[in-house]
Amino acid sequence: MPKVHVSNVAISLDGFSAGPDQSLDHPLGVNGTDLMAAFFETKTFLEQHGMEGGETGVDDDFSAKSMTGNGAWILGRNMFGPVRGPWPNEDWKGWWGDEPPYHVPTFVLTHHAREPLEMKGGTTFHFVTDGIHSALEQAKAAAGDLDIRIGGGPATIRQYLKERLIDELHLVMRPVFMGKGEKLFEGLDMRDLGYKIEKYIPGERCVHMLISRQD
Repeated sequence: MPKVHVSNVAISLDGFSAGPDQSLDHPLGVNGTDLMAAFFETKTFLEQHGMEGGETGVDDDFSAKSMTGNGAWILGRNMFGPVRGPWPNEDWKGWWGDEPPYHVPTFVLTHHAREPLEMKGGTTFHFVTDGIHSALEQAKAAAGDLDIRIGGGPATIRQYLKERLIDELHLVMRPVFMGKGEKLFEGLDMRDLGYKIEKYIPGERCVHMLISRQD
């Protein structure tokens, strides 16, 4: 059965999943690259960016698995780019160049309408202005029998968790302190929402936490 999942999302020891002050120079926020080292060093990540080499092992296995079986993605506006407010133009096409790594329909949550953006490799960005439920219904229609991955950022994941719409989470616990930024579970009672940590697996640069919703 298709599932709605979060995969390969990093979280620091003090609970942050993004750094502060996102910008062109800091796509993940200030110090945000510290969170993603377990992904950036993998063979999977380097291959996505046309490079060779990279580490194999537990972290890479999880990274590769996270990119398979998805028929659609959902992203928050900040995951698409640093542009805020109404779109000044349609020049910004995402962080990833001409061929984003998604390769399926990808639904971007925003308050400001924009025409769909077709990219190389099968990714088409659809800009959804009527909320998380509409984005999920559109993603389900596009995905068919495949899974839907909620890509983030933290605010988007929180919205879906609050409504108990995420079936499974794979979090990457990094041994770093951020001090400031955006906390993944801010304002959420995960126990009360019915989520349970099923397993934790040490990797090369992190601990992988597998969490599921108890029905």
